[in-house]
Amino acid sequence: MVYACGGEDDAQREAGLAAAAGAVRSGQLVVLPTDTVYGLGCDAFDSAAVQSLLDAKGRGRDMPLPVLVGSWSTVDGLVLSVPHQARLLIEAFWPGGLSIVLPHAPSLNWDLGDTRGTVMVRMPLHPVAIDLLREVGPMAVSSANRSGHPPATTAIGAQEQLGDSVAVYLDGGPSGEPVASTIVDLTGPHPLVLREGAVSLADVAEVVGTEVELAR
Repeated sequence: MVYACGGEDDAQREAGLAAAAGAVRSGQLVVLPTDTVYGLGCDAFDSAAVQSLLDAKGRGRDMPLPVLVGSWSTVDGLVLSVPHQARLLIEAFWPGGLSIVLPHAPSLNWDLGDTRGTVMVRMPLHPVAIDLLREVGPMAVSSANRSGHPPATTAIGAQEQLGDSVAVYLDGGPSGEPVASTIVDLTGPHPLVLREGAVSLADVAEVVGTEVELAR
């Protein structure tokens, strides 16, 4: 089912968010707009739903799923600790195009793939995504496309690739330029940028107050 959530029809938006929240809670997949490209998501704590997401994309466990959150504080319950540099980056760039890799809390009952004890978290700058995340909690979210195909920049583009594997499509209009998030790994002794995207290397370095390396 496709719901138009990008216009002025509040009733359609609310109906879409309610349907998407219900789908996530029942272990189904949803497509949602984000500030980069459209995302394919599910409950981060439902291992069967996570496997369904990987299957829908044709993606292996060797590429673990990132987690989207709806607030700054949510990350505190997901990771072992939030170091000072992570706090600085969150305050500077969330919501927005910066993903942070941290050791996840060992007590969490989830299976996002072969994560080696880490989790990549981000808060997206999109009102529909944030509203859904605040309703259902952290979601495992990947780009809404089949593996090896271009990420979808519209809900219809996502539907053409993913079809009936998705219960609810939230159509927020075209996503704009498909710029990937910048990924900063804070699991080591020094910040390491795994991918430079929406946030520049120089901006990351300025915020954390130290030289930042780009992974080779």
